[in-house]
Amino acid sequence: MHETLPEFEMIARLFAPMAGEGALGLLDDAACLRPTPGHDLVLTKDVLVEAVHYFAEDPPADIARKALRTNLSDLAAKGARPVGFLLGLGRSPALDTEWLTAFAAGLAADSRLWHCPLLGGDTVRTSQPFLSITAFGEVPAGRMVPRQGGAPGDALFVSGTIGDAALGLQLRLRPDLPAARSLAGPHRTFLLDRYLRPQPRLALAPVLLAHARAAMDISDGLVGDADKLGLHLGREIAVEAVPLSPAARALVAAGPDLLDCALTGGDDYEILAAVPPEKAAAFEQDALQCGVPVVRIGTLLREGSGAVWRMGTGLERRFARRSFAHF
Repeated sequence: MHETLPEFEMIARLFAPMAGEGALGLLDDAACLRPTPGHDLVLTKDVLVEAVHYFAEDPPADIARKALRTNLSDLAAKGARPVGFLLGLGRSPALDTEWLTAFAAGLAADSRLWHCPLLGGDTVRTSQPFLSITAFGEVPAGRMVPRQGGAPGDALFVSGTIGDAALGLQLRLRPDLPAARSLAGPHRTFLLDRYLRPQPRLALAPVLLAHARAAMDISDGLVGDADKLGLHLGREIAVEAVPLSPAARALVAAGPDLLDCALTGGDDYEILAAVPPEKAAAFEQDALQCGVPVVRIGTLLREGSGAVWRMGTGLERRFARRSFAHF
């Protein structure tokens, strides 16, 4: 029989050790967070549901990391430094003591890695497991990088590589995917890892603060998310300019129809930013120095210009769907 920890013993044994300053040892009903003078708080929240955002058989430590890192990605896009998080845990009978212990170990490790301590939260009994994290960050007062910024002529940049996680998910959902039959083992491992273990681009946060007029994290697919940045403006984006990893290129070469999946599938957790043209070179250089390379993929246009994706031939590429949709 699986051991089931009572709620308060679970909190004391598994979660209190990772609690940060202001959490009051997780012995109160609330935490007390004092912002650094001269800074604004930035808040974000993501929910992960089993069979929607992760697989039941995924390692609990990796599920914990993904839950925290999706939130940290949002903070990074705002130029914020993490200061703490709250955890909501929907606990089904399947989440026994062994599962929770591994989950808490992964969460604690990432909490230390990203300097983002636990401040509090809640647990409930549920038939369908879910995880809800609310993360807090700080930016210098009045300096948060908004999504609805940008101006005509601004350069559009993305960090890292696009489509890896979406293709990794396809490898899990479609074990008999014809395009994957000749995929090298290291490429397969890379794509699967990118789905399960996103890398929040927190190192890019100060670079965004210094140069970007608008930014957001790419979580629902580059094509659809690009529509959301600077909604009042048009944009033109070059499909061939979108950076793909060697693994993604290999899979798309074997199955060209998978390019749409890479561009619209989501779970990238990279950064899309609009940068004034006079700052574009410095943005690229500073991003490279902080270890997060960026690539220019397009330009913001005047209001009413629409969103156009161009192939190298000059023809417009259209998409059957533009992003992942929950509803």
